[in-house]
Amino acid sequence: MEGFHALCSKAGARSIGLLVVIVFLFYGCGSTAGSSGNQSTTPIKIGISVPLSGDFSADGLATKQGYELWADNVNASGGLLGRKITLDFANDGSDTNQVVTDYQKFIATDHVDLVLGPYSTLLTKPASKEAARYGYAMLEGSGGGPSVFTQGLNNVFDASPPIVSQMNGFVQYILSLPASERPTTAAYETEDDPFTQPMIDQAKAQLQAAGIKTVDYQVYSAETTDFTPVAQRIINSNAQLVVLGSMLPDIIAEIKAFRQQHYNPKAIIASAGPDQGSAFTGPIGGANVAEGIFYPNGWDPSINVPATPNVPGAISNAQFVQDFIKQFGGTAQDISADSPEAYSAAQVLQQAVEKVGSLDNSKLIAYLHSGATFYTVQGRVQFDKTGQNTAGIVYVFQWQGGQVKVVYPPAQAVAQPEYPKPAWP
Repeated sequence: MEGFHALCSKAGARSIGLLVVIVFLFYGCGSTAGSSGNQSTTPIKIGISVPLSGDFSADGLATKQGYELWADNVNASGGLLGRKITLDFANDGSDTNQVVTDYQKFIATDHVDLVLGPYSTLLTKPASKEAARYGYAMLEGSGGGPSVFTQGLNNVFDASPPIVSQMNGFVQYILSLPASERPTTAAYETEDDPFTQPMIDQAKAQLQAAGIKTVDYQVYSAETTDFTPVAQRIINSNAQLVVLGSMLPDIIAEIKAFRQQHYNPKAIIASAGPDQGSAFTGPIGGANVAEGIFYPNGWDPSINVPATPNVPGAISNAQFVQDFIKQFGGTAQDISADSPEAYSAAQVLQQAVEKVGSLDNSKLIAYLHSGATFYTVQGRVQFDKTGQNTAGIVYVFQWQGGQVKVVYPPAQAVAQPEYPKPAWP
């Protein structure tokens, strides 16, 4: 590459004949990682750091699977700009320092063409900042906490609905109940995590304003491994409504404690964990134990998102579910929402690249900020000036009869919410 730059710099001193040769070689001049067009036949290399160990390992694996399925589908359809895609994964170990190291290596050392985001707000925040140093766009689907979008960056885009509003649908449902049936007290527990705490704090403010008394509020370290004291505080509060800013290990431990001590509030909602299928129901004692537990999310295998004609990679949600099960096994209910979130982020990147006709990250960033609409297995995506998806819909889900069902909003619901929650089996 350095030889081409030298050749370009001496062009003015060459003969007309040599200039013809230089023009022929022009596309080799000035080419840098992440900015080449579609002339090359070499694979497009995309760097992605995911947590395959540590606190987020289950989510990291699901995220990786979502990206892998997308790349396989694109390659089977002829590639991106006519070129095959290769994904370069690194394991950040759920560590904020390692994720920075990973993206620095992807961009500065490996010179990948593009990057996609990691899992979680906690890891996306430093990763997006590192990508911004080099002018790389970062599409992601699982890092939508508010703090990601208050860094003053223009390169990060979340294909999922904004995290801070994740509990709003559930709050609306609770407040739609007759006053005589509403819970009168609530307990709020959350990890000290930029994904979970903002949505819990917003739900708490909304429910308090409606007259539901807060009897316990606790923020515990994201490094917590013994959740017994957290669960015990909730039990001691005897709250009728429990709102949890949890990950998978938290909610498993809390439900075990609730069940053991026969504490059965009118409603339980958890930010994450119940969406993990058998990884959630297995450890707690079976799907019947999950009966009545709510969670919010922007995706479910049952959501009717049709394919959009003439849009690159815009398959239907039903096709995504079918492809996922074929490649990774299991059932539709076993698919973690992390997988379609990753798939959706990659779909948006694909559509932007095809529209721009280039891997130039500066052009991609400009187009992603243009107000264009993108189409994913989660639904439509349109970014505001901060990179948040203003077109996304958050649904409320509940475990009923061994299955997850959409119960709110009414227009998309396939079942009525089960309230109050039945007694533990």
